Amino acid sequence: MPNYWMLVTTPENYRTTKEQGLTLQGFRARHRRKTQRMLPKDRLLYYLRYDRKFAATATIISPFTEDHRPLWKDANPQEDFPYRVRIQPNAVLEEKEFLEARQLGPTLHYVRRWIPEEWYLAFQEDLHLLPQRDFFLIEGEMHRVMDKRSRAPARR
Repeated sequence: MPNYWMLVTTPENYRTTKEQGLTLQGFRARHRRKTQRMLPKDRLLYYLRYDRKFAATATIISPFTEDHRPLWKDANPQEDFPYRVRIQPNAVLEEKEFLEARQLGPTLHYVRRWIPEEWYLAFQEDLHLLPQRDFFLIEGEMHRVMDKRSRAPARR
C-alpha cells in the first residue's frame, strides 16, 4: 500500500522541480529517514509554504538516492537537498490555477488537532505523511481544474 506524502516547499524550489520536468525531487538532509521510507508508487503532493497553495501531485518511481549536486536553494548554504527520488507528474496546475489551501486546508483530516483558524500550523515542517483521503481530496480538486481547462474554448 503506498504512502501519501506532502512536501512543503518554497515557490522558488517548486519552480526548480518543475523546470526539471517534475522528474526529480530532493529532500533536506534532516529528512533522511523519511526519504528512506519512500518507495515506488508512493505519492507526493506539493504545498507552497508562503503562498499557502497546492500546486501538483506526482508518483515516486524510484527508491531514494544521495546526490549533492546543487539544484534547490535554502537559507542554509550548506543544505543541498541530498536525498532524492525520481518522480512522475500526475496533476500539475498552472500558477494561476494553484488551489488555495485556505479553502481546503481546514477540511483535511490531517489538521484536526489544530483549531480551524490555525490549520496551517500543521504544515510547518517540510515533509508530512497524509491520510489517503486528504491526498485524494486535494488531487481530485486539481483534476477538476485541469478538466475545466481542457474543456475551455481556445482563445485567439
